[in-house]
Amino acid sequence: MNRHLIIFTRAPQLGRVKRRLAAEIGALAALRFHRAMLARLAQGIASDRRWKTWVAITPDDYPAGGMAALHDMAFVRQGQGDLGDRMARCFRSLPPGPAILVGSDIPEISAPHIADAFAALGRNDFVFGPASDGGYWLVGLRLRRALTGPHGKNLFTGVRWSGPDVLRDTIKALGPRARIGFTATLSDVDNAADYHHWRRLCSSRRGMISTKLQGLNR
Repeated sequence: MNRHLIIFTRAPQLGRVKRRLAAEIGALAALRFHRAMLARLAQGIASDRRWKTWVAITPDDYPAGGMAALHDMAFVRQGQGDLGDRMARCFRSLPPGPAILVGSDIPEISAPHIADAFAALGRNDFVFGPASDGGYWLVGLRLRRALTGPHGKNLFTGVRWSGPDVLRDTIKALGPRARIGFTATLSDVDNAADYHHWRRLCSSRRGMISTKLQGLNR
């Protein structure tokens, strides 16, 4: 069966993306960051032929052609409800096969991270990529029926979103018999401190690349 990767994201619209970040650095800077992350995903993981990439977008009426970086990917709509409802709906909308969902604000995501997560699904029912703030940047399921937990609710029901207990709550909902694997811990960009840290890392890497190129040209 095919492997499926879902990029879970908002449409790139001024004032409607990264609102917590926008409150600190401005709506335009937040939009530019969002677009930069979409472009990075398109170049780094979405084009990898080891899996089929889907873009799960909100709002539902946003035209797929409006996302230049990901315009040639398959699109699904998130629909209504809280974050857990929308994530579960995206998983259910896909054809059979193991599926992984990632957010769009994790600068360090790379194709090896996704490959490691799919490998973990070969040994487990679920896989998580923990985030440094207590949440997770990746969640994957080997079988779609695993979305329904031991009490008949989807595995995201009752999760306290946007807090330090997101991963803990989700694992609790899976029940004691679930086989759970983990991949690398990464950090998302939620506030100005995260954003400026990311900017410093980018500047440092550009400087290192420039130094290496100068050395080769000598």
